[in-house]
Amino acid sequence: MTNPSHAGSLLTVDLAAIVANWRLIAQGVAPAKVAAVVKADAYGLGAARVAPALAAAGCDTFVVATLDEGIALRTVLPEPVIFVLNGPLPGTEGEFLAHALIPVLNSLAQLTGWANFARAGSGAPAAALHIDTGMNRLGIDELELERLAGRPDVLARVRPVLALSHLACADERSHPMNAEQLARFTRLAGQLPAMPMSLAASGGCFLGRAFHFDMVRPGAALYGLNPTPDRPNPMAQVVRLQGKILQVRDVDSPRTVGYGATHRVTGPGRIATVAVGYADGWFRSLGNRGHAMLGGVKVPLVGRVSMDLACFDVSALPPEIAHPGALVDLIGAGQTVDDVAADAGTIGYEILTALGARHHRRWISGEDAA
Repeated sequence: MTNPSHAGSLLTVDLAAIVANWRLIAQGVAPAKVAAVVKADAYGLGAARVAPALAAAGCDTFVVATLDEGIALRTVLPEPVIFVLNGPLPGTEGEFLAHALIPVLNSLAQLTGWANFARAGSGAPAAALHIDTGMNRLGIDELELERLAGRPDVLARVRPVLALSHLACADERSHPMNAEQLARFTRLAGQLPAMPMSLAASGGCFLGRAFHFDMVRPGAALYGLNPTPDRPNPMAQVVRLQGKILQVRDVDSPRTVGYGATHRVTGPGRIATVAVGYADGWFRSLGNRGHAMLGGVKVPLVGRVSMDLACFDVSALPPEIAHPGALVDLIGAGQTVDDVAADAGTIGYEILTALGARHHRRWISGEDAA
């Protein structure tokens, strides 16, 4: 944890907003269960803080990507169910059992390894089965599933407690692949013994009841990203990122700003240098494209973003507002994570997970927001 007086930036995470987003989804998909995806350290926002807040609100199922993420989460959540999406690497099966983690089996090799592990032990530890319905990334494909369906002895040793798949185009409501994957998942899962089913992540939660099955697995939507890009964002904003102004200087033409001299000053003005750069997750691609908010005014980012610094044109603001030590809002009410992602030419997921370790982080509940 950085010292707030030493840090050049402040990252505030509103835990109450995350809980509100989880409850909003729960209301919309009931009676389906809502598992919280907290992989990649809760999308960079701190799983050790986020997950207990969700558990206190009633969430009893969590999803991570890797075994180490699962082990770390178990230290702060003794009771809830934890699924590990990447499944077991060879020789790690015992670690899953020791930490009460449920692996998602993504291939016949993982399934066979888990079945052999179960046969060597005294019981059938629970697992989930990932069915590939069109992503061609992870998952058991249709031919493998046909072979598996003819091996009830293997399935009995594995003791599957969930069948899941993943939508490729859920953020495009009208994309035909959504209906294709829904039909394929229903058909393929029907070849297996009856068990709970899960297809929808964040975007899928808003595609309609047919996509909800027994459990949904939102991640990005919990953290304020828009799961319905063609509509207004229904989720509460979670993140605020502020950067400190280190210096303000007067400039005039024909001076330039930053590496490569990519911004040329065209007249008298003032440039504020802020202690945030691409080492902090403020993408280099935001150079001459991004902006910040200061005193309710949008101030453009000028020149290239460097490793530790970014420069903003504050010519429109008086010195009593734009001065060394003042905080500019890089992400907040006037500019969402999705807005920053659009300027950077990427997606909100990447912005969140790239937020660097040098920000002083604080986690607030609703009453602390002011």
